[in-house]
Amino acid sequence: MRAFLKKEWMEWSRTGRLLVLVLVFLVLGIMNPALAKLTPWMMEMLSESMAETGLSVTDVTVDAMVSWTQFYKNIPLGLILFTLLCSGNFTAEYQKGTLIPVVTKGLSRRKILLAKGAMMTAAWTVLYTLCSGITYAYNAYFWDNGIAVHLLFAIFLTWLSGLWVTGLLIFFSAVAGSSIQVLLGTGGVVLGMYLLGLFPKAGTWLPTRLLDGMALLQGTAAPGDYYGAMAAAVLMIVMGIGLGVLCFDRKSL
Repeated sequence: MRAFLKKEWMEWSRTGRLLVLVLVFLVLGIMNPALAKLTPWMMEMLSESMAETGLSVTDVTVDAMVSWTQFYKNIPLGLILFTLLCSGNFTAEYQKGTLIPVVTKGLSRRKILLAKGAMMTAAWTVLYTLCSGITYAYNAYFWDNGIAVHLLFAIFLTWLSGLWVTGLLIFFSAVAGSSIQVLLGTGGVVLGMYLLGLFPKAGTWLPTRLLDGMALLQGTAAPGDYYGAMAAAVLMIVMGIGLGVLCFDRKSL
């Protein structure tokens, strides 16, 4: 497994996948406070043209909450890109037949799956920490993060939502034969959860609720409101990995 983890690291590095994701999450982390900081200037630039149409622009007050609002608008983009680039993590091996030699030499299939899952989990953790950490640092420098209620808990929930998506990727990668099928399966489950979220009673138990961190920051929701969604996410992660192991053991390579 140690050797396969090294192989995964080399693959992520040499294919440029890791570099692309680092650059994207780095830009997203900088973009959140940058857009908030530039908002008054942009509104001032637009005020003259809007005045000609009879509209007036009042002074815009910017604080850390504006930046965190941008964060929760942008982080789904990073998660989508992460999903796209990881969807072929298993299926590329199937198509090239590169898993057959290591399996025939005695490497356990479960160790292969766990190594790939560990690499995706570590990558998401590092990338998300980079993005949220940059946003937090800039917000603390320009304004005050104290205005955001339950900030660290909200950041944790979004990280957990990424682990939930990673669990879905592991399961569908063990079952499907192409990256398109992995994307359709993962995207279908996430979309289904969003649609179920339209029903208020079901929404509190859906993992997609974990991305609604702004309600926590604004104080309109309490940490206890997310416990059901957290339990559902953890349960689906465990089930996804467990079923993925069983399916991968029986999969034709």
